[in-house]
Amino acid sequence: MKLPEAGHEPALIVALGWFAIAGCVAMAASILIADFVVPEHNWIADTISDLGAGKYEFIVDIGIYAFSASLIAIALLAAHVHMGGWGWSLGIAGFAFLALIVFLVGARNEYGDRDSDGVVIHIYLVYALGVLMAAIPLLMVKGAGRAGKFYGRTLVGIAVVWAISAPVFFFLPSSIDGIYERYLGLVAFSLVITLATLFIKFARRLQ
Repeated sequence: MKLPEAGHEPALIVALGWFAIAGCVAMAASILIADFVVPEHNWIADTISDLGAGKYEFIVDIGIYAFSASLIAIALLAAHVHMGGWGWSLGIAGFAFLALIVFLVGARNEYGDRDSDGVVIHIYLVYALGVLMAAIPLLMVKGAGRAGKFYGRTLVGIAVVWAISAPVFFFLPSSIDGIYERYLGLVAFSLVITLATLFIKFARRLQ
């Protein structure tokens, strides 16, 4: 049997790229909507996890699942447009694991001591997410750099900012950790959007 020649599909790449960006927008929108809908919510002091529990938890859960889908889209794109090297391959796996972690955060609906059913794994998911968010950009720097120095430098910047900023969250007073968590969310969005933009521009060159 003669196999078809492998090649890139520009339309698929563009579609997945915009899908990944749309997932980030959906996540941001869900948080903004919940900030106004959830009674007595303080967006500076209360975390996204606080929005993800209670009567209106479905609002943020939709956003969390959308962001998880964004991460899956980036993993698919990175596999379809492999930029070479073992680091890029590990980055693909990292995005897949990151998508699973984000999904579990939303699906488990356990936020610290508020959950007493079974083993609470939320904090371990958060630790794993933190490590992956710092490692994935560095693993993919060399590959992204082949598409342009801007992308490589941007991924390094994201990794450095995350590695410095994320641990601070655990030492912040509860009066301001909500706004700080939203800032970390923007850093995570920047990783997805940077790579989505890389892939979209790559596809347009093929058309």
